[in-house]
Amino acid sequence: MNETRIIISGGGTGGHIFPAVSIANAIRRMRPDAEILFVGALGRMEMQRVPAAGYNIKGLPVRGLIRPLWSPKNIGVALDFLKSKRMVRSILKEFRPQVAVGVGGYASAATLDAAAAMGIPCLIQEQNSYAGVTNKHLAAKVEKICVAYDGMERFFPTEKIIKTGNPVRQNLLETTLTREEALQQFGLKPDCRTILIVGGSLGARTLNESVMSHIHQIRESKVQFIWQTGKYYSEQIRQQMQQIPPVPNLVVTDFIADMGAAYRAADLVVSRAGAGSISEFCLIGKPVILVPSPNVAEDHQTKNAMALVNKDAALFVKDADAPQQLITLALNTVDNKSLLQSLHDNILKLALPDAAETIAREVLNMRKP
Repeated sequence: MNETRIIISGGGTGGHIFPAVSIANAIRRMRPDAEILFVGALGRMEMQRVPAAGYNIKGLPVRGLIRPLWSPKNIGVALDFLKSKRMVRSILKEFRPQVAVGVGGYASAATLDAAAAMGIPCLIQEQNSYAGVTNKHLAAKVEKICVAYDGMERFFPTEKIIKTGNPVRQNLLETTLTREEALQQFGLKPDCRTILIVGGSLGARTLNESVMSHIHQIRESKVQFIWQTGKYYSEQIRQQMQQIPPVPNLVVTDFIADMGAAYRAADLVVSRAGAGSISEFCLIGKPVILVPSPNVAEDHQTKNAMALVNKDAALFVKDADAPQQLITLALNTVDNKSLLQSLHDNILKLALPDAAETIAREVLNMRKP
């Protein structure tokens, strides 16, 4: 087969974009001549992140349904979806992909709907332990469904499911830093236990409140903290920190560019329970306390977290309980060497290391001449 043309669609959050780019990179490694085109939603994160990764992207005016569903504004949403499907049809006719890949998000519904109707083989990747609305809708129309968790036959036809795991950011796995070098990068001591608190690139209000309400306990502890506040909250927290005595064992930053170094420095991570983050913790064997976000569809982050907690591979704190309980639990956990070792051993057993390559091979095998 001389040429390879693949379309990849989805986005809206980093949890959809990182896997999409990882799959594209894996396809390129196997077929350096492959032509890959992304389709995303106008105004969403993918319109910047995908070109930055070196790929072309077309944007659709597609957006999510507004709650409550009977809102008159959803008439406009429906019209934009129909317009997006028309636009996708012309993109597909011009690009002539051999396979269409969907990773979730608004744009992938319009793209894979149109691709399936045109007889183009389709594959979807579901990152979460609880399937998203878009992927449940597309399941009947696609040939293959790549998943990261057991039990997904609750949502999808069993014969289409392939358990591949979630593709993760390669630089996390490729960091060559030692723990001491990573700590030095953050200006921290090599002989102290270290906790990393991270709520995603935009931040997580509950995690930030948990830190601020226990700042005295953090200052008095013999533990070091790296705290990613998120850009959305950084100015407010900077002002709050100026009103209190210094906390020398706390590094505060709005965004961590080198997450590989942060993970290497940390003995324990406190995080939301997004599927991509969980896959990263599994691959690097990192002990973690998960605080699922309550502001996600079908509470899927709690379901992601419980898939680990039920195998003694992570600890769990409800969002509502975090301001009272989280920091005390984190300090007790990081000082418990046998618990850290047990969490490390158990989470490592859940790793699926070659997800991007596995999915890329499936995509390439689906091509029609």
